[in-house]
Amino acid sequence: MKKIGGLRTRWLRNTEGVLLLLGLACVLGVTAAFGFYAYSAMESDLRYRAKTSADFFAECMSRNYSEYYDACIAFTTSFADKDGLQLQFLDADGQLIAASAGAAASCSPGTQEIAEAIETQSIRSYFGRDPNSGLTVLAVSSPMLYASGEVIGVLRYVTGLGALWREVLKVFGISLAVLAGVMLVVYLCGSYFIRSIVLPVDEITQKARRIAAGSYGIQIPKQYDDEIGELAEAVNEMSLQISQNEKLQRDFISSLSHELRTPLTAITGWSETLLSMETLDAETARGVRVISREAKRLTDMVVELLDFTRLQDEHIKLNIRPSDLRAEFEDTVFMYPSRVRQEGIALEYLANDEEIPEIPCDPERMRQVFLNILDNAAKHGADGKRIEASIHSSGDFVTVQIRDFGPGIPEDELPLVKRKFYKGSSKARGTGIGLAVCEEIVTMHSGELILENAPGGGTLVTIRLPVSQ
Repeated sequence: MKKIGGLRTRWLRNTEGVLLLLGLACVLGVTAAFGFYAYSAMESDLRYRAKTSADFFAECMSRNYSEYYDACIAFTTSFADKDGLQLQFLDADGQLIAASAGAAASCSPGTQEIAEAIETQSIRSYFGRDPNSGLTVLAVSSPMLYASGEVIGVLRYVTGLGALWREVLKVFGISLAVLAGVMLVVYLCGSYFIRSIVLPVDEITQKARRIAAGSYGIQIPKQYDDEIGELAEAVNEMSLQISQNEKLQRDFISSLSHELRTPLTAITGWSETLLSMETLDAETARGVRVISREAKRLTDMVVELLDFTRLQDEHIKLNIRPSDLRAEFEDTVFMYPSRVRQEGIALEYLANDEEIPEIPCDPERMRQVFLNILDNAAKHGADGKRIEASIHSSGDFVTVQIRDFGPGIPEDELPLVKRKFYKGSSKARGTGIGLAVCEEIVTMHSGELILENAPGGGTLVTIRLPVSQ
């Protein structure tokens, strides 16, 4: 399954992401609403000004165009709001005749609302780019009428929209700042809440992994009286139950192993006694040898089981002392071929002239590890009819390698073969705890036991032990 991400990541994406999108939509909505309101208010103000001015100006007009022209000049000259607003007078043809900004008469605006105001004799608005200045403006044109209803000209107010855009951008910036503040508060509150979930769940996960790795019986402190607390209690109960079951299993194995040792010792002893008698016929002697061999195999299994239970109960104590690991390994390798000669397996020791330093270890336990791995190589790699063994020094470690030329270990079983009682797809006889015992002994020496498939086939077992501890 593809990993989506942690709780924090998913919360940020699902909550903060959605909230951010909604917030941005609100910011845009507020900004647009403010801009529309400000524009509408500005247009209404200009319309009111235009109507009021046109009505006031109409009372002063006569039919004399010259008087109208002079009045327009005088009115624009005395216009008070020249900073943010421009007043224009146009004739009935739309030509500019006077303006508060001093524009030349030839610079006619030429926008469509002027013609519409003359034609409809009503106030008209224009929003767009000014043909003369190139700036975006809002213009309102009001027709100037005689008492008879004849249009003599147009009164026009024009204002730039720069101030409006600045106000809109200001509102947009304030809205973004408010959104950022809200997002920060939500993030901090959410982070605290997520942390109150993630940290306990992470602790439970770590303890659960330790339980899965074999640390049965460990407990998780209950910090919350909620679903997380219930989960911790469930894991604690599971841990105790597994610990009790493991203890019962170890006690049973230990008791059974001790009970088996006495009859096996008797069987082995009497079979050896019978084999020493010269009166046995060939058929009987062959049967007694089978009994002796199988009794020896069962005895080895009992010893493995006892070692396993002692390791689990931490009753095994290592007798650490400076030891010549090369000598211990070579003794094991040189005496081993007699055990596999009848299966037709050749054990080859790859000697070298390297200087192997003495290392602190328990030589008896390391002999047990070497012998167990050689047994595994003979059992599971028998088809290859060959085993290679070597020892060499590599920096701060002494490395022992044992390789068989059998079918190897399936890739999906490699991470599991060192688990206790795990046998995988192998058909070879055994308890499935030999490698678990070896792993424990090597780990107690601060070393490392590595199993991998060798290039060209077979299994390669590597033991790395530190030169100093």
